[in-house]
Amino acid sequence: MDAKDDNRKRLKPAVEDHGAILMAEAEIDQTNGASPEMELHITQILEKLDSFTNLVSELLESGKTMFKELSNEFEERMITIHKEQTEKWMDEIKELRLLDASNEEAHALLHNARYLLQNPHVD
Repeated sequence: MDAKDDNRKRLKPAVEDHGAILMAEAEIDQTNGASPEMELHITQILEKLDSFTNLVSELLESGKTMFKELSNEFEERMITIHKEQTEKWMDEIKELRLLDASNEEAHALLHNARYLLQNPHVD
């Protein structure tokens, strides 16, 4: 496990823990004799904070999932590209070997023809 994995694992709890700390601090402040109107306002803010914390956690999870899927797709595509390119080069090697064999045959035929032309047999 590398540092990036550690950071990812800590990030979600960190967001949730930070939200819980802020809510606890606000609840402590709420018990310090605030007016009912002020307590209502604080409660509304705490609800917004809780909602926002949940949203951030969900976004982190969906982002993590998205990046994992993207990473898998990237890996699969790179493997496919490698396979296709390797096959292309292997085909080129086969063609070159066939061409070389054909050239060798042609060279041998021409060599034999030259020999026959230079050394005619008169019967």
